[in-house]
Amino acid sequence: MLGWFQALMPKEERFFELFVRHATIVVAGAEALRGLLQGGDDIEHYCRQIFEREAEADEVTRQVLTAVRRTFITPFDRTDIQELATLMDDAIDQMNKTAKTITLFEVRSFEPQMQQMGEIILQAAKLVLEAVPLLSAIGRNAGRLNALTEQIIRVEEQADQIYDQGRKALFLASRQGNAPGNAMGFIIGAELYDHLENVVDRFEDVSNEINSLVIDHL
Repeated sequence: MLGWFQALMPKEERFFELFVRHATIVVAGAEALRGLLQGGDDIEHYCRQIFEREAEADEVTRQVLTAVRRTFITPFDRTDIQELATLMDDAIDQMNKTAKTITLFEVRSFEPQMQQMGEIILQAAKLVLEAVPLLSAIGRNAGRLNALTEQIIRVEEQADQIYDQGRKALFLASRQGNAPGNAMGFIIGAELYDHLENVVDRFEDVSNEINSLVIDHL
């Protein structure tokens, strides 16, 4: 009877598989976001990709939360598992909001600083993808995990500087003339910068959660 019960229970390794799948989807979303921010004729194509990746990420998050409820023994604290999955999902949710704003306001070209933030977002996503498989052996991988989380923090700090530079350039451009289009361009551009910064901030949150896991398991 006990063997039958254990056979039905999800294996704890499934969490790590789901984390890797989730992080892989987030990287794909970040790649599409980088392509989107190049502008041109492929904007709709990249927006669709982001929408699709966001839906896939939601499904993985649902599977993680379901597995947490059904698994008797989890590899680490249930709250931490839920938090890590939710934060990764938040990152691609922000990418989705960026794509929706671009679609809504029919934006067709993007400032160099926006494109730089797109590159940074992809860099942060790849760092997370490198980090999450290492969580299956936190003690052995603690040094590398700490190095990766530090890199994500540095990337976030770089994004903050680009964010400030981009908004300043946007303001200066909007001040050249009093046409209504200049004001509207500033409002839309500022909203896009906010969304992009929020994406990077969510990766910082993921980094902080991973760092907390390392500390808790040492």
